[in-house]
Amino acid sequence: MSGPKADSSTVNIDRLFHALGDPTRRAMLDRLALGPLSVSNMANPLGITLTAVMQHMQILEECGLAHTEKVGRVRTCRIASAGLDALDQWVRSHRTQLERQLDRLAELLAEDDSAE
Repeated sequence: MSGPKADSSTVNIDRLFHALGDPTRRAMLDRLALGPLSVSNMANPLGITLTAVMQHMQILEECGLAHTEKVGRVRTCRIASAGLDALDQWVRSHRTQLERQLDRLAELLAEDDSAE
């Protein structure tokens, strides 16, 4: 299942938001934030099948939020940073734009106050 590693510049932001929109995938990421887990250790507490875990992991991998690796008979899941980096860049960009607009509004209001 693991393919080339994504970096934040190759992450599709629409797929990223789609992946994060699912509560099961967010729960999986919460568990992976504590450390790597096998697919079976991921499935049991979530009450889902191994197949469902792998389907969710494929979506998480596609947008750089997770990575899986098979060693022998065990497939291990890990959190990945590329998707989180892309999300952080998206949020920062939009926050910067909003802050510029608010700064401009403050300037306009200050001009109005000084004109009176």
